[in-house]
Amino acid sequence: MLSYQHAYHAGNFADVHKHLCTYAAAEHLLRKKSPITFIDTHAGRGSYPLTARETEQLQEYRDGVERLWKERRQLQDQPLLGQWLEALGALQEGERLVCYPGSPWWLGSRVRDQDRLTLFELHPGEHRHLAEQSVVAPEHEGKLRRVHGDGLEGLVKALPVATPRLCVLIDPSFERKDEYLEVVETLRQAMRKARHAVVLVWYPLLPAGRHRAMLEALGGSGIRKIWRSEVCREPPTHATHGMYGSGMLVINLPWGLDQALEAAIQRWLPVLGAQSSHRSSWLVEE
Repeated sequence: MLSYQHAYHAGNFADVHKHLCTYAAAEHLLRKKSPITFIDTHAGRGSYPLTARETEQLQEYRDGVERLWKERRQLQDQPLLGQWLEALGALQEGERLVCYPGSPWWLGSRVRDQDRLTLFELHPGEHRHLAEQSVVAPEHEGKLRRVHGDGLEGLVKALPVATPRLCVLIDPSFERKDEYLEVVETLRQAMRKARHAVVLVWYPLLPAGRHRAMLEALGGSGIRKIWRSEVCREPPTHATHGMYGSGMLVINLPWGLDQALEAAIQRWLPVLGAQSSHRSSWLVEE
């Protein structure tokens, strides 16, 4: 199925959760000089204009990134949120929030001369958009590889990588229920080849609860050190329709990242909404 286009949902609260975690993980890893390979298995576009027809249709960004942008001056004293908002501001027109960057930019804008970035995108239209956009500094364009293909399959084939460190973002649309267990099987294979990799996995919290099968399978997969973060915009009820929450898994969580994210997310929750909540825990420990 190739119908999913993220432009309809760009900048929503799940994007904020996902990219805050991605940004924080990358920043932690970049404190050391040794080279890193970044891999994004479901890249989408480098950036999304908020005035685009698709984005304007649902306007999900209004309950997500726009709320944070409006409160950014009050949030600058929170270290992680302040840095994230400063990075976001580099793409805007002064005080105006005009676009939201996709994960290729959140990773690519941090690439150094010694690093590498591989972006997989299967949807032909989305891959064309990605190919036309700059997501790394011009001098680092040679460090970037865009691949029109299946990211889960491509990830396994790309391992092991040439650099001593690896950071992976897995962010499927989960339109097919089979994708949940496909992610688990990909992780099993990938972690056998690169057991020290830092891997982030995003998943939606939907009334059907299909993510639970993925979490249960991961719990019995033999993969260790899996940390879980779930942000709920509202408590799920029988009347709930659509995505009520956003989940992130981090395998081989960098030291101190959980505390940094907990502090930033707790500061974000009052902006997100009165009914919002966050819970984090180890899905699998050492």
